[in-house]
Amino acid sequence: MSSGLSEKNEETCIICNQVKTIGIHLYTSFICIECENDLIKTTTSDPKYKYYLNKLKKINTPQIFS
Repeated sequence: MSSGLSEKNEETCIICNQVKTIGIHLYTSFICIECENDLIKTTTSDPKYKYYLNKLKKINTPQIFS
């Protein structure tokens, strides 16, 4: 069973903009494991919450062509 983590290639994280090898994919975007952990632990009252929301707005749902 797959854990959903990607560790095959180096990719640029949409949150920190650093090249990392371990993280998750949301649609066509990559989030490194460190940013994922920070994101999960951030409360809505934390100033970083709005920062993360703005970064996550970059994620686009891929179009399905039939």
